[in-house]
Amino acid sequence: MLIIREYTKYSKQNYILRTLQPAVGTIGVFDGMHRGHRFLLDQVKEEATRRGCLSMVVTFAEHPRSVVQTDYRPLLLTTLDEKIELIEAAGIDICVVLDFSPLMAMRTSREFMELYLRDKMGVTCLVIGYDHRFGSDVQNGFQQYKLYGKELGMDVVRAKEFDGRDLHVSSSAVRRFLEGGNVDMARACLGRSYSLSGRVVEGYRLGRELGFPTANIEVDDPNKQLPARGAYAVYVCWDGEKHKGMLNIGSRPTLNNEEDITVEVNIFDYDGDLYDKNLTVSFESRLRNEQKFDSLNELKLQLQQDAEAAKEILK
Repeated sequence: MLIIREYTKYSKQNYILRTLQPAVGTIGVFDGMHRGHRFLLDQVKEEATRRGCLSMVVTFAEHPRSVVQTDYRPLLLTTLDEKIELIEAAGIDICVVLDFSPLMAMRTSREFMELYLRDKMGVTCLVIGYDHRFGSDVQNGFQQYKLYGKELGMDVVRAKEFDGRDLHVSSSAVRRFLEGGNVDMARACLGRSYSLSGRVVEGYRLGRELGFPTANIEVDDPNKQLPARGAYAVYVCWDGEKHKGMLNIGSRPTLNNEEDITVEVNIFDYDGDLYDKNLTVSFESRLRNEQKFDSLNELKLQLQQDAEAAKEILK
């Protein structure tokens, strides 16, 4: 997949796009790249194949709402790199990543279609998500986009709605499930297990004293959504290896650790040094809520039960 990340009128990337064949494109934030997003991208690919064009996704380096509302701090389901990887895995030919600026926020939908999609990116057919709106004139919708497209020489096609049966699939729904610790329903929406990545940093080393050494993970992106506090059964990957484990998100209430939230994972049957390694953990099931114990011995007994439950889930 061709990835265009630095885009200006006179850039080399602009030249590359102008020399390529016409594109069938779609536009959106695509946070999480859930099943509904992939259903939309499948339709983009089908339309591109039918027309003999390239398939293109236009997305943003930051959440547009964080630019429009400067006090808004979005909790993201995917980092930019993760999102790009998932778009590539969906089989798209070109991914254009735009820096969403205050000037861009002022563009109407027609201006965006003309100045960006048509003139800069060579989009000859725009596939619109069934309920998607863009541009400063958010009151407009598909019928208006279709009219603009006719004026600009661009076909505008409305995508079919994803049918999740009794499950409403959206990025907001995934966030709500994660906020409640329901990683099973988050997986049902995403079509894969929710994951976090980060570097192993120095921890408190209490886990080793209790017989459950943990890797303390500093999550790569502070804006990445954390599931609710509690214990989880997880898979842990690094350097091509995949291991089973249990992970805790919380403030370590037994130790009166106040509100310092940590992400710590105990990897089963592994005792190597992971300090400064980059790990990715995927959440398979929730084991329990965060709890405060009266003693470290009670905590140790609970960790033994957690480990048994996690191994049963992951076997």
